[in-house]
Amino acid sequence: MIKIGQQFTGIHILYSVTDKSRLYVHTMIGVMDREDASVRIERLSQSEFTIFLTFEDLIERGFTKDDLWHDASNVRTLFSDMVHEASAELGIELEGFFLVQVYLMQAQGMHVVVTKKVENTTWNEDFIEMKVTLDESKEIIFAFEEFEHVIQLTPYLHEKHIYNAKVYYMNGHYYMLLMDPTILAAQTENIIAIMSEFASPSIVTSHRLQEYGKVIYETNAIQHIHETFIARE
Repeated sequence: MIKIGQQFTGIHILYSVTDKSRLYVHTMIGVMDREDASVRIERLSQSEFTIFLTFEDLIERGFTKDDLWHDASNVRTLFSDMVHEASAELGIELEGFFLVQVYLMQAQGMHVVVTKKVENTTWNEDFIEMKVTLDESKEIIFAFEEFEHVIQLTPYLHEKHIYNAKVYYMNGHYYMLLMDPTILAAQTENIIAIMSEFASPSIVTSHRLQEYGKVIYETNAIQHIHETFIARE
């Protein structure tokens, strides 16, 4: 059953594994061989992998952000393509039940976590079942090549009364995670446009930064940087 609204909660999708010519209506869709825009795929374990698409990737595939909330038919096609691309690249056999957790990020794109569930159930070998949940993250994360770029951005955010952020360092890049959703809600697009002048939307999630990144500023990063490097000039 498909529920459409602010979130997709409990979409059950059956994909045909063997019949590549037949398109199944409602909750079943045929498998199609496609070579679309590139995706970033990473294996987390034997039963779990992640897929990341930027918004540019989505546009190349013929989607907009709004389509993911309102166009259920095309959403089925999108997830079918992505999971089959990832399974082919990682050598994961498509059978049984998959849990697909989709997180739409404000500036970066779409982060998908796919988990293969092992259950004591006899499956029809011609189909796999996928339960998809779709949610939207309020986080804004940008990656900077140099810390000097972080300093250069700071006064623009400070004058908009945005002070609270975290700054991480990982793999040669600095990352800024904005932390104040009540302020960001009213000016998200403007903030993203400003930050894009100094940095690039990050494909690294906050969970990855927390686990592997080095914390430079734990909180109030913009205020601390402004006081240290800007106000003293």
